[in-house]
Amino acid sequence: MTALDLARAQFAFTVSFHFLFPAFTIGLASYLAVLEGLWLKTGKGVYANLYRYWLKIFAVVFAMGVVSGIVMSYQFGTNWSVFSDKAGPVIGPLMAYEVLTAFFLEAGFLGVMLFGINKVGKKLHFAATCAVAAGTFISAFWILSVNSWMHTPAGYEMGANGQFLPGESWLEIIFNPSFPYRLVHTVLAAYLTTAFAVGGVGAWHLLRDRANPGARKMFSMAMWMAAIVAPIQILAGDQHGLNTLEHQPVKVMAMEGHYQSHPHGAPLILFGIPDSREKRVDYAIEIPKASSLILKHDPDAPLKGLDTVPDEDEPPVGIVFWAFRIMVGLGFAMAGLGLWSLFARWRKRLYDWPLLHRAALVMGPAGFVAVLAGWVVTETGRQPFTIYGLLRTAESASPLDAPAVAASLLAFVVVYFAVFGMGIWYLLKLMSKPPEAHEAGLDGAPIRSAGVTPAAAVIEGDPA
Repeated sequence: MTALDLARAQFAFTVSFHFLFPAFTIGLASYLAVLEGLWLKTGKGVYANLYRYWLKIFAVVFAMGVVSGIVMSYQFGTNWSVFSDKAGPVIGPLMAYEVLTAFFLEAGFLGVMLFGINKVGKKLHFAATCAVAAGTFISAFWILSVNSWMHTPAGYEMGANGQFLPGESWLEIIFNPSFPYRLVHTVLAAYLTTAFAVGGVGAWHLLRDRANPGARKMFSMAMWMAAIVAPIQILAGDQHGLNTLEHQPVKVMAMEGHYQSHPHGAPLILFGIPDSREKRVDYAIEIPKASSLILKHDPDAPLKGLDTVPDEDEPPVGIVFWAFRIMVGLGFAMAGLGLWSLFARWRKRLYDWPLLHRAALVMGPAGFVAVLAGWVVTETGRQPFTIYGLLRTAESASPLDAPAVAASLLAFVVVYFAVFGMGIWYLLKLMSKPPEAHEAGLDGAPIRSAGVTPAAAVIEGDPA
C-alpha cells in the first residue's frame, strides 16, 4: 500500500471509532435533559432513577468521544498537511467556532451536570443539563458545516497560491447547499442511535424482570422515539438524496449502481454485485423504472450513469453501493420495529411480549451500524476528491513515506482496540445492571413511589 492508501485507511479507522461516540452523546444528552425535565415536572422518581442510570453511561461515552476527537484532528497536520494549507483559511475558522461555542459550553457545564446533583438547585442543575445538550448540537452544527462545505463548496475565492479563501459572505460558506439536509439527517440519526441503544437496554432488562419500572419506562420512551422519528428520518433521507443528486450526481450513480445511462427510466437495483471492471451489476434484482420514480418523481425520467464520467473520477462503487443498502435497510427495519411497538401498545402487550423485546435487543446496535454505513456512503462517495470537484485526495496528502504512516496506523489500531475496547466493555457492564427501583431523587429526597411494590410503582409511573 502507498502512503496515500495508508493515510486514508488511518483517517477512516480513527473517524469511524470517533463518530460512534458523538452519535451517542448528541442523543443521550437530549434524553437526559428530557428525563430531568420530566422529573421536575411530575416528581416521579422513575425519571430521577433513569437520569442517574444514564448519566454514568453518558460520562464514559463523552470522555471517549473527546479523546478520540482530539487524536483524530492531529492527522490534519501530519497526514494531510497540503489539504490543511489549501483549505485552512475556510475550514480553520469554522472548527475554531466549534471549540469556542460548543466545546466551551459543554466543558463549562459538564462538571455541574456530573457532580452537582446534590450541590446546586434543581433548576440550575437542569439548566446545566440543557446547556450540555445544546453544546452537543452546536458541535454537530459546526463540524457538519465544515464537512458539508467539502462536499458542496460555496462562498470561496481562489488565492494566487491555490488556497481557498473566504469570499464576501461567511453565511454562504456555513450554509452551503448540502448543509441543512446533512444536519437534519445526521442529528435525527443520532437520536435514533440513542433510542435504539436505550430500547435495547430496556428490552434486556424486561426479559429478565418485566416489573422493573425503570426498564419499562426507558423501553416505552425509546419505542415512542422509534415510531415517530424513524419515518421522519426516511423522509429526510429522501430529501438529502435529492439534494445529493443535484450537487453530487456521481455519488448517486454509485449508490444506485448505475454504470450505464438510462434514457427512458432507470431501474432500482435492490441487490447485486457491482463489477467496476465490466461496468455492470451481476445478479441484479431490479424494480423497473423505480429509481427514476424515486429520484425524479417520474418513472420515465432519464438518469445518467457512470459511463458519462471519466474512470479516474469514479468513486469505489462496490463500497458505496453496499454501504447505502445497509443504511437504508436498517432505516426501514427501525421504522418496522417502531410500528410493531405501536401495535403492541394497542394490544396492551408492550411490556410482556418477549419476541418484541428480543427484536429490540437485536436492534440495539442498529443505529451505530447505520450511522457508520451512512458515513461511508458520504465520504467514500466523494472520492477521489477531498473538496468535491476541486481538490483531489491524492493532491491533499503530506509528502510522507509509507513506512512512517504504516507505523502510526499500527499504533492507532493497537491503542484504540485496547483503550476503547476496555471502555466499551465497561459501558456494557454498566448497561447490564438493571436500573434500581427505589433510589433517591436527584436532590436526595425519597422518590414518590418509595415504600410500594415494584408493580404498584409501575402502575403509578406508566398506566400504559
